[in-house]
Amino acid sequence: MATNYVVTAHKPTAVTKSLTGHFSGKDDLNLIVVKNTLLEIYLVTPEGLKPKKAVEIYGRVAVMELFKTEDSEKELLFLLTNRYNAMILECVKDGNDLEIVTKAHGNVMDKIGRTPESGIIGMIDPMGKTIGLRLYDGLFKVVPLTKELYHQPEKEVRAFNLRLEELNVIDIKFLHGCNTPTIIIIHQDTHGRHVKTYEINLREKEFQKGPWNQDNVENEAFMLQSVPMPFGGALIIGQESITYHRGDGQPITVAPSIIKQSTITCCGSVDKDGSRYLLGDMQGHLFMLLLEKGEKPDGTIYCKDLKVELLGETCIPETLTYLDNAVVYIGSKIGDSQLIRLDIKPDERGSYVQVLDSWTNLGPIVDMCVVDLDRQGQGQLVTCSGAYRDGSLRIIRNGIGIHEHASIDMAGIKGLWPLRLNQSETDNILVMTFVGETRLLKLYDDEVEETEIEGFYAAERTLYCSNVAHDQILQMTMTAIRLISKFGGGQVAIWKPADGKKINVVSANDHQALCACGKQLYYFELGSGQITLARSIEMPAEVACLDITPLCDEMFSTICAVGLWDMSAMTINLKDMSILHREELGGEILPRSILMATFEMNPYLLCALGDGSLFYFHLDKDTGLVSGKKKVTLGTKPTFLKTFQSQTATYVFACSDRPTVIFSSNHKLVFSNVNLKNVTFMCPLNTDMYRDSLAITDDGSLTFGTIDEIQRLHIRTIPLQETPRRIAYQESTESFGVISMRIDKQGTNGPEPVRHSASEIATNRSSAISKVLASAVGASGEHNIGDEVEIFSILFLDQQTFTITHAHQLLLNEYAVCITSTRLGTDADPYYIVGTALISPEESEPTQGRIIVFSYLDGKLNTITEKEIKGAPYALCPMVMADGTIKLLAGINSTVRLFEWTADKELRPECQHSNNIVSLYIKVKGEFILVGDMMRSMTVLVYKPAEGQLEEIARDFNPNWMSAIEIIDDDIFIGTENNMNMFTCQKDSASTSDEDRQHLLTTGLYHLGDFVNVFRHGSLVMHHHLIENSSPISKPILFGTVNGAIGLVVQLPPEFYVFLKDLQERIASVIRSIGKIEHSFWRQFTTERKVIQDCKGFIDGDLIENFLDLSQDKKQDVVNGLKIDDESGMTKDATVDDITKIVEDLTRIH
Repeated sequence: MATNYVVTAHKPTAVTKSLTGHFSGKDDLNLIVVKNTLLEIYLVTPEGLKPKKAVEIYGRVAVMELFKTEDSEKELLFLLTNRYNAMILECVKDGNDLEIVTKAHGNVMDKIGRTPESGIIGMIDPMGKTIGLRLYDGLFKVVPLTKELYHQPEKEVRAFNLRLEELNVIDIKFLHGCNTPTIIIIHQDTHGRHVKTYEINLREKEFQKGPWNQDNVENEAFMLQSVPMPFGGALIIGQESITYHRGDGQPITVAPSIIKQSTITCCGSVDKDGSRYLLGDMQGHLFMLLLEKGEKPDGTIYCKDLKVELLGETCIPETLTYLDNAVVYIGSKIGDSQLIRLDIKPDERGSYVQVLDSWTNLGPIVDMCVVDLDRQGQGQLVTCSGAYRDGSLRIIRNGIGIHEHASIDMAGIKGLWPLRLNQSETDNILVMTFVGETRLLKLYDDEVEETEIEGFYAAERTLYCSNVAHDQILQMTMTAIRLISKFGGGQVAIWKPADGKKINVVSANDHQALCACGKQLYYFELGSGQITLARSIEMPAEVACLDITPLCDEMFSTICAVGLWDMSAMTINLKDMSILHREELGGEILPRSILMATFEMNPYLLCALGDGSLFYFHLDKDTGLVSGKKKVTLGTKPTFLKTFQSQTATYVFACSDRPTVIFSSNHKLVFSNVNLKNVTFMCPLNTDMYRDSLAITDDGSLTFGTIDEIQRLHIRTIPLQETPRRIAYQESTESFGVISMRIDKQGTNGPEPVRHSASEIATNRSSAISKVLASAVGASGEHNIGDEVEIFSILFLDQQTFTITHAHQLLLNEYAVCITSTRLGTDADPYYIVGTALISPEESEPTQGRIIVFSYLDGKLNTITEKEIKGAPYALCPMVMADGTIKLLAGINSTVRLFEWTADKELRPECQHSNNIVSLYIKVKGEFILVGDMMRSMTVLVYKPAEGQLEEIARDFNPNWMSAIEIIDDDIFIGTENNMNMFTCQKDSASTSDEDRQHLLTTGLYHLGDFVNVFRHGSLVMHHHLIENSSPISKPILFGTVNGAIGLVVQLPPEFYVFLKDLQERIASVIRSIGKIEHSFWRQFTTERKVIQDCKGFIDGDLIENFLDLSQDKKQDVVNGLKIDDESGMTKDATVDDITKIVEDLTRIH
């Protein structure tokens, strides 16, 4: 049985809902954002949006509304998930933290009912008396908001249904200014679209005739916006017009040409009186809709006119939320979300929009590939993300980038320190030490020159140097310790060891210093012009490394850390030089660097060895005791540890052949690799020219650079301004091939570009000429002037710069469907192979297409051959034969075909298999072929070269509509389907029955809650970063989703799966989920056919990792009675530390 661990490596980023209100307190203005299952709460401040809380909901949020009760000054939050779990939530302040409390909850699903095509609609009436839900065609569900519902703890949400005569309802809203809860609907029948109103009689539980109706509104009307008093009424928004209707007069309609250019996606209110609204469309246009106010003689306010004005361009919006002071949050599903300010006057481009901030969104991830561009053994993801003007490639890596500003060729540097001379508030000297000398570099503007400091001894190697208290510079060399005036007054104090002993290792801070001569350890206190030897002690072995860094923002250190040649580390009390704790490190490798560091106010002791491994411990700063010993391998050579600050937080840079930045996230240490191949020394540097920078050395150069924002995943964006559809990587030519689609407007002389996008601005451009499709191009339908025309291109990008070196435009009405890179036959050179289909509006599925073989060498694109096919090639996959030749598999409509590469460089069909509806996906391992069908789940084929045929050997007979597939190993396969479920199937090779062997057994079922588009073998973590004796995981597979999440599936041995299953159930019983939704309910395999099966074969890694965020008491509750292996074949009672280590190890696989 396949047992798997599923975890989110990157949370969803596509915004599906947002609103603003007073949720966390009556004086707090909050922005609440939903990203699929993730609920984020921000505080709106003058400095911007401040994140306050992020919680996972066990369900995809379909409805989110804030409402206020009569006796509360802050608002409550109503949520409904796609599986009909309703909840009313309150935000309670707990010190600096926020706690989300479930006031009421329940499931409002009906046993029978047809899900509407327009999805779930939910709203709360303006008086706060009623929640209205449209969950099924022909029914309107009402949840009365009684006081008991939100005053009594954990009250059950109860609802009743009202019958709606109108079956095809497009949108519903509650009207303002009505004494009785009144809804307005847009519905469609055979005569067109109409608007109707109903009053809800809560006592009789029935609809009554509403105040007004309007037949035959715009045929494309799709959105309602209820207008508050004093206007009242509603806005009816269509594709070509906007109508205001109140029922007591003639409707007011405006149909400006600017809103006809694209589809309006969302509407957001600006003013409480309903006089202004923001509108956004699919081209990223932002409009202001103004209701012009009129006043009748009796004082009644009415809408005199509607005006629409274009404000500028933004990301393509899904939500528009006006915050305050002309600041608007724009949430996007297919682009980066933005915070903008609306200016009073337009800029030079005529735009009123000023972008204040943005949030990266990877969604939708349509395709991706895993590559090792730096050849460091670490995978990077390159994703096809976004769409239309927000389309882009995203390069995602686990780690931190250093952006180089300047570099100097300089070999042999043994140490670096910054200094501040005279009155300078920034670093203006860089100390560089070598084997037999020390040099000083003066830094000003972007130039450097060698200089001297009076009293500074440059004729030998410096072991330590820094500014210290009393405007002095401390220099520690192998022969002496010196204090020097920073104002040029020369040396003010010196200390030398007796009998000409050599100083081996040193450490210091602003007020204290340590040095060791062999076994002898000396402790000094630094005064004004004084170096006072306070105490000394003879150590049990020669000293290998020292540290005296103060902990927890204190100025003085009361303890020091010492690494010894006997492979031990210890902490020493500086008051009496007594040994507080000694820790045996084991092995035969010397400690080379030791450091005390404070992360998130938690002290740690780090000790790096000569083989690149690192021990780290929790450190009690009062007693000096260390605990929780853990080991991680950072590199293969001696590692040097150095602290630096970034945005008020402390980080540790581990200099080695695989440099790493160490930091803390949620009170656990994170090890992020740096995009440099080798770092020998580093120091923080803050000069006038290079603010908040680092000086870094390798074997031959000195580099100044700044560090990325420190986070788990670093994302780089390559904007395309058109939709990327598929991507392939070609290692030998160091290039990427990308299928992209842009939308042009049909002009008098053919399609004309709407904007400058990637395929339009490429360095080299070419257009397709087809011999095999020449006769069919004209028959593909004509376009009228002004029509939107989809133009497909193949983009070729350099892997280092990601510049587009060539763009190849396909034929009109020719859609590129897939791309792969491979060698063919026995050819040495690789090819890009593209599958295309000719789309005709008269055809239900394509009947013509071609497979094009390109050669891309030295930046030049050549078409080698093209093969006409009778259909659309949805998938292309190379297949390596036993003799090393490579053939090409193609999924063409309902068939799977195998092509061989001839000596004439042509594709010749060899055999095919034709037992599918639509062969969407193909994966190959050895002689086995996995096919994912649009409707008929997965099929396993085998290629038999002797017979020259493809033979079906097993099939999953469940009717799953597949969205992605992958081969785990020879017998186990994983897939996802359109109901956002993940499952594994296994070949029953051991069965004696032929019929049983033809069935793929379902061994794993899991509801992921997000739509997966792509699986790829690989990992974002360097192999050497995995913890020694870490979790026994294997075969990592990454996946990308529509909502921008990146996930990881790894295989677990059965015994570890059983242990994690027990741990998962214990954690689920301890964690109080939002809305009281059971974890087991959330992960049930559920389809539109109401087939519900419990999760099996999968562990929810997101839930397991929540263990680290529990309080100590709850951790203990989880661990009580839990058994673990004691590594001798026996079991023992687990401790909190045991489980913490296991879970921390699991967090480091992604």
